[in-house]
Amino acid sequence: MKHFLLFLLLSLPLSLSLSLSLSLRADFITPLFSDDFSRDEATPGKEDIGNGWTSNSAWRAKGHQQVDLIDGHMHVTKHAEADHGVAIFHAAEFQDGIVMLKFRLGEGDDLGVDFVDRELKTVHAGHLCIARVTNKAVTITDSKTGGMDNEIRARREKGDKSPELAALLKSKTKSFKLDLKPGEWHTLNIKIVADQMTVRIDDLEAVSFTSPGIAHPTKRMITLAVNKSADVDDVQVSKLK
Repeated sequence: MKHFLLFLLLSLPLSLSLSLSLSLRADFITPLFSDDFSRDEATPGKEDIGNGWTSNSAWRAKGHQQVDLIDGHMHVTKHAEADHGVAIFHAAEFQDGIVMLKFRLGEGDDLGVDFVDRELKTVHAGHLCIARVTNKAVTITDSKTGGMDNEIRARREKGDKSPELAALLKSKTKSFKLDLKPGEWHTLNIKIVADQMTVRIDDLEAVSFTSPGIAHPTKRMITLAVNKSADVDDVQVSKLK
């Protein structure tokens, strides 16, 4: 019954889904945090996201501002001196859960929602699984048992191009085509239940991928990952009982 109701939430337009979710939360949904970014930085030009968010700008972009609160949303742009994509972190501990947000991408932009457990030492930086969206596709990846597994990552860094490894990595990810218009706002709804991640964008058909790493018992953090630029608003994260 619970899984049916979750599927129903993902099958509805966002506004109706949110209304319905409010009536269901008492039964099996526990809100963890939300943010509409309706605030300004204390010091203009200095990165200060607030509300529990931090980023990698200090050590990856030499302290340059990469996240800007502007016009009631979060604008993210990788700085020219950065040696890594922008990563924006927020604590959120759950096993099964829902992440909802609004996003806007320009031409060639992308946005990843990465689920992380930094206490897990068998994978690089605690990466468990990720949903990454461009205007052309959404890709769901099991990082824990795929490319971020320490042993697999070491093999790749040593140049292992074996068919066996290639087949393994291919089995840990699945992409679905999209045709989103650059510069327009869209809604993103991600649901994790057991070993399955389901993603729905706007009123399009929901897509799912099943893989063992998705079932990791403790997601301790979400990371918004941006390789170029993205706008984000109205983030809501909930735990499923």
